[in-house]
Amino acid sequence: MSANDAMEQAKANWEMYYTLSQELLKFIDKQDIDAFTELTRQRDVIVERMKALPETEVYRKTEECRALVEKIKPLDMQIIYKAKAWLNKSKRQNATVHAYDLQSVNPVGNILNRKY
Repeated sequence: MSANDAMEQAKANWEMYYTLSQELLKFIDKQDIDAFTELTRQRDVIVERMKALPETEVYRKTEECRALVEKIKPLDMQIIYKAKAWLNKSKRQNATVHAYDLQSVNPVGNILNRKY
């Protein structure tokens, strides 16, 4: 791969990261967790590609990339905030469901199941 091609790939990776970040925000707002998880996996693949490509750091120093990073930062913050809020809500719902789980509190069942 030529240096120019590598820089183009670095640029494409950053643009894909930005696009996937936008999509992540859309799907977490819709609470489509399966799609959110798949997009997260795809974004992780892009990050691995970025790490493997030395030109990523060269491109990151360009003004064009700095502007893109400034667009990505608030998206990432929103994604993290909304993902944490969703996780906390899920934990509360799960705790509520388990609070009504009466299997372990059935005294008649416990007495009948004893072997004398």
